[in-house]
Amino acid sequence: MPTSLLTILEFPDSRLRKKALRIDNVSGSTAHLADEMLRAMYAAPGIGLAATQVNVQQRLIVCDVSEEKNAPLIFINPKILEMDGETETQEGCLSVPGFYETVIRPEKILLEAVNREGEPFQMEAEGLLSVCIQHEIDHLDGKLFVDYLSSAKRQLIRKKLLKQQKLSR
Repeated sequence: MPTSLLTILEFPDSRLRKKALRIDNVSGSTAHLADEMLRAMYAAPGIGLAATQVNVQQRLIVCDVSEEKNAPLIFINPKILEMDGETETQEGCLSVPGFYETVIRPEKILLEAVNREGEPFQMEAEGLLSVCIQHEIDHLDGKLFVDYLSSAKRQLIRKKLLKQQKLSR
């Protein structure tokens, strides 16, 4: 898959805090955006990406937690209906490069969404896929995984990333 023209925003960019808007009309441009997001996610490399991370304020996420990176999932207007259990996992984020921290989330979820053809569906997810979907939906709501950390840890990550960003300019 060729590289994407999309740029992934990095914390503490304020655009990552914007809430995404519902997609009322799934169109060819929605499918094209999903394809471009998948390219950006695979190139990064990552297992999930939300439209807000590429500065598009639409409720669209993509994920692929397969080892072979051949099972892409697209969720338009995803909404979690049920949550169950609890799991503690090491999370990282393409918008917070190089940092991995422990986050506690529900282990299983039931969600509803719309596919790239505009058809609604429901899906159960658990394990890594569940965590990935929850992480990406957080992005759509302007929330980052660092928000689950202590203020001191969040500030340390912020300072380190700002320093890295200055050095790379």
